[in-house]
Amino acid sequence: MSGSLNCVQLIGNLGADPEIRKTQTGMSVAVLRLATSDKWKDKATGEQKERTEWHRVVCWNEALVGVIEQYTRKGSKLFVQGELQTRKWQDQQGVDRYSTEVVMTGFNCKLLLLNSSNGGFSDQNDNANRPGNSQPPADTSHDPDMGDGYGQPDQGSGSMMDDEIPF
Repeated sequence: MSGSLNCVQLIGNLGADPEIRKTQTGMSVAVLRLATSDKWKDKATGEQKERTEWHRVVCWNEALVGVIEQYTRKGSKLFVQGELQTRKWQDQQGVDRYSTEVVMTGFNCKLLLLNSSNGGFSDQNDNANRPGNSQPPADTSHDPDMGDGYGQPDQGSGSMMDDEIPF
């Protein structure tokens, strides 16, 4: 066991239509704004309270980007699973800024459409394996030339995909 775990699971609603972008090499990436809300009753006043947290989700999985583009819109209820990643960037004044995002890449990401047209839970894997679906297989490659670096995994971090197969 590695001794650490970086896994994020969120259920929320899209606050805007997904933003689909292409890298310089033509790879698709989806950027989502996902809202999660917590509701409770204030014990002192009895009034309903609500707090909403906004999460930036960046999907690098080509098959999931296709599902996101085709089946999600503002207001869609989603379950997403990915990992937290913080990136450093500089604003126009040269000040260092940091952004923390949920990154969906490789085999550890998952997307469930919770308000799908069939009225139930819809797993991306189910959609991708249906006959007649033209979704491409998952592509876990990354474009090191993408200038803005949206949630792109750190190429130097090493992963199990970099290891040689022992047999």
